[in-house]
Amino acid sequence: MYPYKMTEKNQEQRIQQCHRRLFLLKGVAYLSGALFGLNLFSNAKAGQRRIFPINTPPLQKLPLSEFAPRIAFIIDDIGSSISRAQAFLDLKMPMTFSILPKLKYSDILAEEIYEQGQEIMLHQPMEPYGHEVDPGPGALYISYRDTEIEEIMEENLSQIPQATGVNNHMGSRFTSSSSKVVEALKIIKQKDLFFVDSLTSSHSQAYKMARRLNMRTAPRNVFLDDSPDIRAVRQQLRHLKQYALRHGAAIGIGHPHLSTLTALYDFKQEINKKGPFFELVSVSDLLSEKQSTHL
Repeated sequence: MYPYKMTEKNQEQRIQQCHRRLFLLKGVAYLSGALFGLNLFSNAKAGQRRIFPINTPPLQKLPLSEFAPRIAFIIDDIGSSISRAQAFLDLKMPMTFSILPKLKYSDILAEEIYEQGQEIMLHQPMEPYGHEVDPGPGALYISYRDTEIEEIMEENLSQIPQATGVNNHMGSRFTSSSSKVVEALKIIKQKDLFFVDSLTSSHSQAYKMARRLNMRTAPRNVFLDDSPDIRAVRQQLRHLKQYALRHGAAIGIGHPHLSTLTALYDFKQEINKKGPFFELVSVSDLLSEKQSTHL
């Protein structure tokens, strides 16, 4: 009996390793395609509805205890590459995709990600301190009048009507201005959307101002991939788990990099094999919990 059990265990491990290799090979193919401009929808005719080539089954939540710490992942910088978004969709784990406005695939990805059951945010570009850094189209600058900020926010949100919330892209300079960031937050609140402060600067006033406006809001707790090294990403995921254990919930922000994809795949496989147990949720689900006030 004992040798048979060991063989069965070894077979299961080999199967899991095989699944991991296949997933990562597919992820490399997607990300390599993005690198060389081989977007999967590039041959579709103008006006033709375009869909993902892989049918992703509906997400399934694990029946965990209501007291399990909750973790929400945000994947930023979505919009320039369909293949990169697809690689993360194939993880089949709850996460929130934050889409940059006015990029080549922003509206297409918003529709397709939404139809595959994942949550969407507007990744609103804002002015950084470094003038040499371009935050991208649809950005907010502190030199803009209040009416300009309102018009830009309205236009960007209209491109991504599926968005349930907003977080800032860059914005170290803009979010440091209480008066300017409030003007953007007012539009977000009018749309009944939540706001996540990406905390790209320790001087950010965005979370504090959102709280004053009585918005559903939270700060980012951990950046997963400031360093592209996979060991660093895994270390940040451990920090995220520890934060969730201490506070009951945590928000981690990552980007569509191969190291992040690989680390999240392994994280998903291992997270609830033994205690303590965690529940992976969307940001809106996390913010609906009373414990989100401790984020």
